[in-house]
Amino acid sequence: MAGLHQLKPAKGAVKKRKRIGRGNASGHGTTAGKGTKGQLSRSGAAKGSGFQGGRMALIRRVPHLPGFKNPFKVTYQVVSLERLNRLKEKTVDAKVLFDAGIIKKLNEPVKILSDGKLEKALTVKVDAFSTKAKEAIEAAGGKAEVV
Repeated sequence: MAGLHQLKPAKGAVKKRKRIGRGNASGHGTTAGKGTKGQLSRSGAAKGSGFQGGRMALIRRVPHLPGFKNPFKVTYQVVSLERLNRLKEKTVDAKVLFDAGIIKKLNEPVKILSDGKLEKALTVKVDAFSTKAKEAIEAAGGKAEVV
């Protein structure tokens, strides 16, 4: 059995590179395998990936949507005050909300909005509050802390 250092490609699997433009005796002289005349025989003849033989390119035919997407936009997971009434814990943070199934992702910011009425005193530690939600939490005897 042959060792790894003795392995070779199968016979006929490796071809020599075509050396173009090395004189007529090489078999690839004169026109260097590019045929005679025309756009493709010239140097620097690439036509571009979107070129379609001179007709209007697809990228120019398809309409583009206006505007742009702001890469710095912060999207909050919104939680209403009404949903905080279900929780048994006195201190509420993103982990508690995630475990209760109120928010879907732990690594995205959370904002509390003032929908509904809060019926118990809670310490809420999240990324943002609406002004009315903060007032409602404090009016119920709780604390609203921005993390």
